[in-house]
Amino acid sequence: MDIFLTNNLTNKKEQFVPRDKKKIGMYVCGPTVYDDPHIGNARPLVIFDILFKVLKEKFSNVTYVRNITDIDDKIIKSSEEQNISTKDLTERVSKNFLDDCKFLNCEDPTHQPKATEHIDLMIKMINELIDKGFAYENNKHVYFEVKKFSDYGKLSNKKIEDLIAGSRVEVSDNKKNSEDFVLWKPSKNNEPSWESPWGKGRPGWHLECSAMSKKFLGNEFDIHGGGIDLIFPHHENEIAQSRCANETKVFANYWVHNAFITMSNEKMAKSQGNILKIKDFKKKISGQVLRLALMSAHYKQPLDWNDKLLNDCYNTIDKWYSVYTSEIKSIKISDEILKPLYEDLNTPGYIAKLHQLFEKANNGEDKELFISACKFVGLLNENSQQWQNYKKNNASINETEIKEKIDLRNKARENKDYEKADEIRDELLDKGVLIEDKDGKTIWKFK
Repeated sequence: MDIFLTNNLTNKKEQFVPRDKKKIGMYVCGPTVYDDPHIGNARPLVIFDILFKVLKEKFSNVTYVRNITDIDDKIIKSSEEQNISTKDLTERVSKNFLDDCKFLNCEDPTHQPKATEHIDLMIKMINELIDKGFAYENNKHVYFEVKKFSDYGKLSNKKIEDLIAGSRVEVSDNKKNSEDFVLWKPSKNNEPSWESPWGKGRPGWHLECSAMSKKFLGNEFDIHGGGIDLIFPHHENEIAQSRCANETKVFANYWVHNAFITMSNEKMAKSQGNILKIKDFKKKISGQVLRLALMSAHYKQPLDWNDKLLNDCYNTIDKWYSVYTSEIKSIKISDEILKPLYEDLNTPGYIAKLHQLFEKANNGEDKELFISACKFVGLLNENSQQWQNYKKNNASINETEIKEKIDLRNKARENKDYEKADEIRDELLDKGVLIEDKDGKTIWKFK
């Protein structure tokens, strides 16, 4: 069964045909570590983690590269605002990012290079672009001359003038043309800098990914991924500088982008003031509940984030744990069950399959298959006791209070005050506690 992906380079869903079946390469743009990741950043983490799993199911050698941008204007600005060094800031945020990846049960990529560890490769690529006539130096700045690359705008399917008109372009007297983008810029005295042929400075953001993808995947590779907001200018610029420096007709064959997470149909963004950081969920929501929520819409569609979504995903995971057993060994999942994932990572379709498998497992059939199918996409990664402990620790009421409420309810029932008894039942339910009257006794459990 073949894999199909929506390729934004052609705006079509295409069969995935690797350059070399024995060597699959995927590069995904990682975080710029100036602030802790928010739930919008978590979507590509989960989506491309699932794609990594799908590719490994089909091919024996898959290399997944996800970079960490640890030098950037945003990082410098944030470090100044917090009055700490860029090194202290990036190390702290990088650690938090990796912790968040574990919380979401994402596998480690094959390589996770940092930009600051590859400045020499970036300088080398800039020199190549200058020597080949695609870049120029002016006043210690180096720019890529966009009009020298005839395919510019192919990924975003727009002409240069349309792209420039619809975006924020850096205005500088150092540039020949408004659309040209920076490859190297001088650093101020108090900013991080590296020695270069053009003076002390630092690389442009777009160049980082071109240099690091080349190191780990070569001049050409299979899949490049990231959020839809990266199509222009970041990915468009990557293609231009990489193809020109490497003298290739191709950079990446397939370009896969996930859509935004929204809140009340507005994009989640700092400018909107609606950022929800992953770390803020850790004390109240299981990572696998977040993971299921992030899978609940197709990656190409916006995902509206709300309490109902999280409650539904919590209830689903809790229901699925009712058939969980650690005694069952994982088994290989058939192509027929994985078919939705092969069809352009149709995670909602795969979740529907999991619901069908749960119904069978709940009737005592194919428990191994259901649990293995969940684990394939990073769900049911805790055992039953861990899940129950999570529920207990996150309940907004303790056992003593629960028993007191049940005693009050029993007295209300004895006094035929059924309205009061129902109020107490509802109050317990709101606090995550289910009660059941059975054989003259009231038993309870966390929802």
